[in-house]
Amino acid sequence: MSAQNDTPVETLSFEAARDELVRVVSELEQGAPTLEQSLALWERGEALAARCEEWLLGAKRRLDAARSAASDEDES
Repeated sequence: MSAQNDTPVETLSFEAARDELVRVVSELEQGAPTLEQSLALWERGEALAARCEEWLLGAKRRLDAARSAASDEDES
C-alpha cells in the first residue's frame, strides 16, 4: 500500500483530488493491512470526494452565470 498523501485537501485542484481519490478507492478495494489504515483511507477519500464536489459545483455556478449573462445580452 502506498503512503498516504499529506497534502491538504483544500489546496488540491479538481484533477489532483480526482486522481488521488481513484488511488484511495483502489487501495481500499485491495484491503488495507489494518483497520486504522482503512479508516484513514476512508476519511481521506471522503474529503477528496467533497473537494471534487466543491470544484464541480463552482464550475456549475460559473456556467450558469455565463449562460444567464448570454441570455441577458440576447434579450437586449
